[in-house]
Amino acid sequence: MTQTIANPVTKGDTNARDTQDIKSCREKLDKDDLAVLALRNFIFDICNQNGGGHGGSAIGMAALGVALYKYVMRFNPSNPEWFDRDRFVLSNGHAAMFLYALNHLTGFDNWTMEEIRGYGSAKTDGYETICHAHPEREIPGIEVTTGPLGQGIANAVGLAIASKNLAARYNRPGFDLVQSRVYCMTGDGCLMEGVALEAVSLAGSLGLDNLVLIYDNNQVTCDGPLDWINTEDVNAKMRATGWHVLEIDDACYDVAAIVSTLNYAKTLKGKPVFINARTIIGVGTSVAGTYKAHHGAFDGESIARSKQLAGQDPSVTHVIPPDALHYFRKCKSQGEQLQSDWDGLVRQYATAHPELAADFRKTVEGSYGTEWLDILKNIDSAQFRGKATRETNGILLEKIWPVYPALCGGGADLVNSNKVSYTDSDVFHPTVSYAGRYIRYGIREHAMAAISNGLAAYNPGTFIPITATFLMFYLYAAPGVRMGALSHLPVVHFATHDSFAEGQNGPTHQPVELDSLFRAMPNLTYIRPCDGEEVIGAWMLALGKKTGPTLLSLGRDAVAPLKGTSRYNVEKGAYVIRDVLNAKLTLASCGTNLHYAVSAAEALTSGGIPTRVVSCPSFEHFDKQDITYQESVFPHDGTPIVSVEEYIATTWARYVTASIGMLGYGFSASNPSNYDRFGLDDKGIQRRVRQYLGDLDGKDARRAGWRVI
Repeated sequence: MTQTIANPVTKGDTNARDTQDIKSCREKLDKDDLAVLALRNFIFDICNQNGGGHGGSAIGMAALGVALYKYVMRFNPSNPEWFDRDRFVLSNGHAAMFLYALNHLTGFDNWTMEEIRGYGSAKTDGYETICHAHPEREIPGIEVTTGPLGQGIANAVGLAIASKNLAARYNRPGFDLVQSRVYCMTGDGCLMEGVALEAVSLAGSLGLDNLVLIYDNNQVTCDGPLDWINTEDVNAKMRATGWHVLEIDDACYDVAAIVSTLNYAKTLKGKPVFINARTIIGVGTSVAGTYKAHHGAFDGESIARSKQLAGQDPSVTHVIPPDALHYFRKCKSQGEQLQSDWDGLVRQYATAHPELAADFRKTVEGSYGTEWLDILKNIDSAQFRGKATRETNGILLEKIWPVYPALCGGGADLVNSNKVSYTDSDVFHPTVSYAGRYIRYGIREHAMAAISNGLAAYNPGTFIPITATFLMFYLYAAPGVRMGALSHLPVVHFATHDSFAEGQNGPTHQPVELDSLFRAMPNLTYIRPCDGEEVIGAWMLALGKKTGPTLLSLGRDAVAPLKGTSRYNVEKGAYVIRDVLNAKLTLASCGTNLHYAVSAAEALTSGGIPTRVVSCPSFEHFDKQDITYQESVFPHDGTPIVSVEEYIATTWARYVTASIGMLGYGFSASNPSNYDRFGLDDKGIQRRVRQYLGDLDGKDARRAGWRVI
């Protein structure tokens, strides 16, 4: 479907074209035209109020915004959290003022003019505003945090999966309880990012026909014309990945044409919809169609002409014409009616399908009971003897999955190695059922993490996504993991094969430095359990955390249970598992390496060096303990404390006096060979500790300073 309205403005056109083109559609401007102008003029004011911002795309997209918010999307400004609202994602998040202006105009209570005035301010003396440089999901009216290009597209795919899954589980004839559609705005940059291309590919494969991706095709990037860097046929690419493709040759002016296209998109089934909407960045200004419109303040003459065209006083700012404001504010009463009708439908549904309705209520509330916790509290960890922590993790997932319907997700084509099992009937796919909870992500680690953020963002507690791949490949996923942590989204990541014990695949697959990234990442809980007992404790913490993601670092090689480990002590972050009288040394470790540390401690003690052992599965949780407890685990009396781990050791420096760790990359060899090669087996630990103690020669280890030994 192609709708031709007008040719796009090219580089060098001036704001005079705005008057010509907007009047070419009709002799007299109608209410939609005036609404578009009111939105643009409001964006001019926001952009210029504190010396600049990313206004060019926002101005060019104004007609798209009017069409979406006034005529197409189902939402309720009086209740931004209405469960069955359509979701709007601004993947080109730098154009945030587009979203902020529409939230204010349509009547979201928190998006006041006072808040709007804070956009771009220096925020000195403790001043804060909800109008951040990029949208942040903690603010009502914002679905997901966007900014790093491409992330929003993947988030939108997650939101669409969530809606599709709920509809398949709960909708019944005559009761379309879940109708939520997802509209995502994107620019040129997002469509070049790998995470977006991964997500687009998966969405096409899954046939997510409740997803509409609107391409703000202004042919300009931050540095210059798009054809400097990209000349591909984007429509052909989208068709090849399984999308319907629609075009609007001029999306700057004709709201009716845009509405017609968006409504037509609703009728298309079996595939997501890509709308290639030709716009003009900075339309109507002296820099229209050029990279200079991307960011920065706009010239006064261009703004004055735009306001005069709308009948506004150019000298007045931050005042919306009454007719235009009334036009937009009707969305508030319309939204209230939409939700009221939906609430009535839910009541009728409860009468017709009482059991389903009760289950739906739990899903909406995220209230799934505590059976999962009872399983974790009561399960006997002795059954995990001789199993790798990845195997224990898989068994726990298999036991908890049936009783915790919020769990959903899958792995990046390595689930057999990750030990994540599923049934064929539980796969989320059009050839099986959209009611399934297991997602085959394919080799798309980055999108897997970002899509999971979208699932988690759909509604608090409704979905608890899981992901799985090797720890090494979470480096591909790291930007998505970070956005989940920044956005306070509960996702559980299973990172297996977490050391050089991964074996013969060699250093390309053996992480030595990634723990440093993830342990340093704020609001990401990184837990490295050593045995089945601690894996249970890690699960208790991961599913209990509602304010951010958790990454479980899991080993490939079999381990025996260690005496003294406790599922409940994992919450302390670090705790003593082997104590001795008159200790002369403490060894601290976690994961697979802890087993070698325990063996070394036993040998050292027998050899005249009384050695205690500390298990440290979570630095984050240990840092939350009071100072008295921390010093009971790691005394400050000058006694040597040595960490042992198969990673670069710098993360340990704040706790210990010395570290045994990696100084470079791993090696393609068997697990025992590598522990011996790098001096991290029990014999290597003993040798290095004895040399360290000899070098100290009885001196205070704290005063001597941290070192790698």
